[in-house]
Amino acid sequence: MFEASDIREWRGHDVLDKDGHKIGALESIYVETGTDEPFFATVTVGLPTRRRLAFVPLAGATVGPGYLKVTHSKDRVKKAPSIDIDGELTAAQEPEVFAHYELTYAPGAGGERRLGRR
Repeated sequence: MFEASDIREWRGHDVLDKDGHKIGALESIYVETGTDEPFFATVTVGLPTRRRLAFVPLAGATVGPGYLKVTHSKDRVKKAPSIDIDGELTAAQEPEVFAHYELTYAPGAGGERRLGRR
């Protein structure tokens, strides 16, 4: 997997599903705030007049020449919680993103956010 510091190099590249089908383009990386490790990517999906950013976990993701391949199906990613192109993930939306992929969610010990955008 690539490091969050390398996001500028990968932004705009294709994101492929587990079967190699194009889902959309990589927009940004959300890191785990406690470790600063990449945890979710946002992928630009939808029709040109209705673009949105869908979330997909980076666990098990691999990179190839010009693409990022994730371990989830295109359909599951497109049905994932999303935000507007210029939107931000709110604290209230974080649990929904984790739940969609059946991942355990717990805020920080002091109630702080779990994800931060890079």
